[in-house]
Amino acid sequence: MNIRFFNARILTMEEGRKIFSGEVWVSGDRILYVGEGRSNDDIFQELKIPVIIWDREIDCNGNLLMPGFKDAHTHSGMTLLRSFADDLPLDQWLNQQIFPVEALLTGDEIGELTKLAVLEYLTSGITAVFDMYLTPDTIFEAFDSMGMRGVQVGGVNNFSQSVEALEDWYVRLNNKSPLQSFKLGFHAEYTCSKELLLKIAELSHKYQAPVYTHLCETKAEVEGCRDRYGMTPAAFLDSIGMFDYGGGGYHLVHVSEEDIEVLKKRKLYAISNPGSNTKLASGTAPISRYLKEGIPVALGTDGPASNNCLDMFREMFLVTGLAKLKEEDAAAVDAMEVLKMATVNGAHAMGLPDADVLARGKLADMILIDLDQPNMRPFNNIAKNIVYSGSKINVKLTMIGGKILYENGVFQTAEGPAAIYERAEEIIKDKKQKISKNVL
Repeated sequence: MNIRFFNARILTMEEGRKIFSGEVWVSGDRILYVGEGRSNDDIFQELKIPVIIWDREIDCNGNLLMPGFKDAHTHSGMTLLRSFADDLPLDQWLNQQIFPVEALLTGDEIGELTKLAVLEYLTSGITAVFDMYLTPDTIFEAFDSMGMRGVQVGGVNNFSQSVEALEDWYVRLNNKSPLQSFKLGFHAEYTCSKELLLKIAELSHKYQAPVYTHLCETKAEVEGCRDRYGMTPAAFLDSIGMFDYGGGGYHLVHVSEEDIEVLKKRKLYAISNPGSNTKLASGTAPISRYLKEGIPVALGTDGPASNNCLDMFREMFLVTGLAKLKEEDAAAVDAMEVLKMATVNGAHAMGLPDADVLARGKLADMILIDLDQPNMRPFNNIAKNIVYSGSKINVKLTMIGGKILYENGVFQTAEGPAAIYERAEEIIKDKKQKISKNVL
């Protein structure tokens, strides 16, 4: 479709470019034009095209167009477990509550539960997600059918998935759909044997591909790795060549000076999840230190069992708020840096360089922020309003790949919310019945 957005405020997220008034033109899945509002003839001449027949022209009424948020770490299928096992320490929460229920899930059920997450992503202005969960094939189909841009990552561990399956997904699921891609990864050092980790490192070298994993999330994780290998998780994984081709770590809360050097040397992304880390009392990541060291930071919600919502506005506020508390410095982690984490850095961490900013030729993954709400007034600093006072109520429109999937509170996805909600309730009812009958 050809869609013209006009009378808009525009935040492209290009370095050094301030908010300006203008237009964005979309053709197919790409941005055709971003600039100040001028006569159509002048723009046609600049683009060296004769004319465009618009399928739709949208008057933005002075509201803000910007790149969509990138949820750089999540487990979408865990919508089943939202508020199912709360207020527990991470090890008890994971081993006694989460893993046993997950063992009951089928691939088709995970696909259905992923669709529920997609609806929530759209309401939060999220246009791409970095997902790690159990059945990549059904997750792929769920994302693709709903129009969500999904980057999946392997979650190999001693109990599920395998290196052979990881390689198969990496080969088969990349380049299969313009909306989907797949990265090498594993759950965590503490859930994988050394033999398994060595095989994953070999796979990374075979394809010269980056690797992603949960890393240095808790003190117990770090201490356990020191007991096993005499090194922190980051140092140990680097010692076996896991990060020779880059990648990233989810959480990265408890890091040493040696870990900082590993992150810098391997150009790893620090993918922070402040909502989950707060709820599970895992600690506060040293965001200010990462920024000072030039380590790129991206943001993720983590899964809906540990957060419990999939809301990038909350993550943006928490990442700067917690950093200010940690440093005892109200100037720590500027709001513009946070917006960069939530958009540009997330896109780069996920291997989506064409989805980072609004510019000609980039993917048309963007959102319209409603400025005509009391939490956005006055316009002293619109960008900082998004971080410090913004919320999901401000998302008027979410577009992915040139398709509007959410607009003014209405989903325009292949499947509507009513059927998705009903199936999710049926799945959790079935699992609770099995639990009550001691199937576990």
